[in-house]
Amino acid sequence: MYAVIEESGFQYRVNVGDIIDVARLEKKPGEKVKLAKVLLVGDGDKISVGQPILDNAAVNAEVILDDRKRKVVVYKYKPKKSYALMKGHRQDFTRIKITDISR
Repeated sequence: MYAVIEESGFQYRVNVGDIIDVARLEKKPGEKVKLAKVLLVGDGDKISVGQPILDNAAVNAEVILDDRKRKVVVYKYKPKKSYALMKGHRQDFTRIKITDISR
């Protein structure tokens, strides 16, 4: 059984037991999360598609980690103009493990 969920504007295809990184959720490690925006649920040949979401479906997950990703350095440079700009960015994320998919 698999599902397509939407979280923070991104869509993920998940199975039970998958570990995915999503945008930061305000949860601590060990807490349970219910993801209610389920767009599609598939079980073999039987597929349920929402318009746009399925009403009774939910994906349950457990928070594993709440951290920040590696730094991405952005460097802008214009020759002969005395212009150079260096910025760094670290994205916050939450790692979750899918425990259950219900219809």
